[in-house]
Amino acid sequence: MKIQNKFVLLLAASFMLSVSVYAQSTEKIRFLDEDTSQPITGLTFEYGQQSGTSDENGAITFTLREGETMYLSHLSYGRWELSPVAVQEMAKAGAYYRRRESQQLYPVTVIAVRPGQQPADEVDLGYQDYMQHDAAAILSQTAGMSSIQKAGNYGFDPVLRGFKYDQLNVVLNGAQSATAACPNRMDPPTSQMAPNMMDRIEVLKGPHALRYGTGFGATINFVPTNLRFTEEADIYGRFSSGYEGNGEVLRGESQLGFSGKRYDLGLFAAWSQGNDYTAGDGSTVQSDFQRGSFGANLGLKLAGNQQLRISGLYNIARDADFPALPMDLREDDTWMFNARHDIRFEEGALQSWNTTVFGSFVDHLMDNLLKPLDPRMLNAETAATTYNYGGRTEGLWQLKNARLYTGADLRVEGASGIRVREFLMGPNAGRTFEDDAWQDGQIAKAGLFGEYQQRLGAYQLVLSTRLELNTASVEEASPEFTEVYTDTETTQFNSNFSLGASRQISGEAKMGLFLGRAQRSGSLTERFINYFPVGIDPFEMLGNPQLSPEVNYQADLTFEWHTEATALKVDVFAGYLQDYISSVIDPTLSPRLPMSPGVRQFINIEEAFKTGFEANWTQQLMAGLQHQMSIAYTYAQDMERDEPLPEIAPLDFRYALQGAYFGEKLQPEVSFRHVLEQNRVSSEFGETVTPAFSLIDLKLAYQFTEAFRLSAGVNNLLDEAYYEHLNRSVRGTNAPILARGRNGYVSVNISF
Repeated sequence: MKIQNKFVLLLAASFMLSVSVYAQSTEKIRFLDEDTSQPITGLTFEYGQQSGTSDENGAITFTLREGETMYLSHLSYGRWELSPVAVQEMAKAGAYYRRRESQQLYPVTVIAVRPGQQPADEVDLGYQDYMQHDAAAILSQTAGMSSIQKAGNYGFDPVLRGFKYDQLNVVLNGAQSATAACPNRMDPPTSQMAPNMMDRIEVLKGPHALRYGTGFGATINFVPTNLRFTEEADIYGRFSSGYEGNGEVLRGESQLGFSGKRYDLGLFAAWSQGNDYTAGDGSTVQSDFQRGSFGANLGLKLAGNQQLRISGLYNIARDADFPALPMDLREDDTWMFNARHDIRFEEGALQSWNTTVFGSFVDHLMDNLLKPLDPRMLNAETAATTYNYGGRTEGLWQLKNARLYTGADLRVEGASGIRVREFLMGPNAGRTFEDDAWQDGQIAKAGLFGEYQQRLGAYQLVLSTRLELNTASVEEASPEFTEVYTDTETTQFNSNFSLGASRQISGEAKMGLFLGRAQRSGSLTERFINYFPVGIDPFEMLGNPQLSPEVNYQADLTFEWHTEATALKVDVFAGYLQDYISSVIDPTLSPRLPMSPGVRQFINIEEAFKTGFEANWTQQLMAGLQHQMSIAYTYAQDMERDEPLPEIAPLDFRYALQGAYFGEKLQPEVSFRHVLEQNRVSSEFGETVTPAFSLIDLKLAYQFTEAFRLSAGVNNLLDEAYYEHLNRSVRGTNAPILARGRNGYVSVNISF
């Protein structure tokens, strides 16, 4: 018995010793520049009773402790803090990447998949966001970001400040994009971005950031996870799974990685599927879908100052309901490939150079065979494909008190697709017709860009410019199209520039003013769509290859206030638009389908105006509480027609109260959202007034161990029957697509 007792005591002592060793394990972490991967030297940190400065390799050494927050500071990278959970994650990764403060010159919102940055500059997301099958659903969590919804569960098309479609520059890692193959954009570029392969999403507002393309209204940059090189061979990964009761939505995602001194291989997979859901009024919304993403990242350290990253992504979608459209998505297969080489230079002004080549290919099939049509007049299907390929190269020079980015890029995109209509009834019964949707249209964009940043005392200046040559043509022009346009080829030169300045007016406050001009040529749809109903109303749309480029003259005034307990960020903007691309009903044109009310033709309107604001306030309260308020509003006017521009979201107010207890393991949250009535609607496009609505969501998460996290919650607690202003109406009715009613969910995450 005594031997047994001694054995038990020995086990207990061993366990306590292992816990003590773990709680006080010594860690060595390298801090690296986000853009150049160069070490951040001279960074200071405070971690409990420990403090120090990073060495010439950007490394700090500290003893890991439970429940401690780390505070960091650097002249060029700002001040920030890492929560205890973020410190644990950093210790596992062995490195932490930070962007220079000058990178945040522009009006920007950073939506981070990982925690640990300043709350006014980003929105922290959880593992539920890794599992999202549509990245636009993540974007819509921030006030000011809306989406055009033609389905209940799929293909959300983001809108910011009333800018939409190709007015938003959507890129992966600053270079790659994808072109929607569906004329109705069932598959917008954001739907092809895999959230579980991303580190963060940067929303660069306005026509100011021009390094990644012509950001006419904004640039949405999806930044992939950083490469992870380790001194010893290591295996890492995670698994997440979740379930939503309303609509029986099942989600799952996983990552498995293998790292070493010169390699990092990450494998990613995600799958989501769901059925019809119930709206707040008890009605059923058709919203079946199946969605999967499978990808890999391979990083190779070619030398101490060189690395190569190769990534591939395969997206699959099947049988997704689109109640607002004449067809549903039946099959969508997308491949995205990307290779990027980075090199750093130790001496001289040239600091780094990176080069990227990419290709995206979409194969899309849609039809009306799942539609409950009675009577069924015809069967219709469209098989469409798109390609989007090119390259980008950029160098960074470090000058005295200044940084200079210069580079060039090329992006080529094209689309083809044939609609087949088989008539079952009426005078054309038994006949089949074919319509060429895209006419094998192609657009090539070749650009030169530069960005100059300089610090002058309390001021930070930034000058950005882009010169772009845009050429467009069709390979298979349809006879009905050339009857309207004899010349289908165009070449246009677009110049873009932005000048901005920000000033630290006190230790806590900073103001900025940014003036920009962006010029954008028409998209494939705006130039070459061939009698397809792809707009707000059921009119068929006819492209216009002779469209003039639209121009946006915009000013953004920003204000930021940061202290240890609070952060406030305000952005007020105004834009004057010339040759704004819109459309008008042309009674001289005849539609292809007998049920169409007519034809709309893309045109330029002489001038339009937009103004509005976004504000975000975060504050640490007592008793482990933090609250956050955000509000966004856009006013937009068609000055030629003297009426509101269409598809402008109303004022959106959001409030969240969050808690963190037991060493931040227990995290309750309640959030409130109120959206005002939108009565500024466009009569030209048949918009109707959208009523106001209010929502309450509840969430509770618990970090049981470093590796295991459980979350649960209820969205739309009050079972509100509502719809967003940008939701399209159910096909053949004036009834909008209602949003999901009360919805309970649970998710689990395991990481190692």
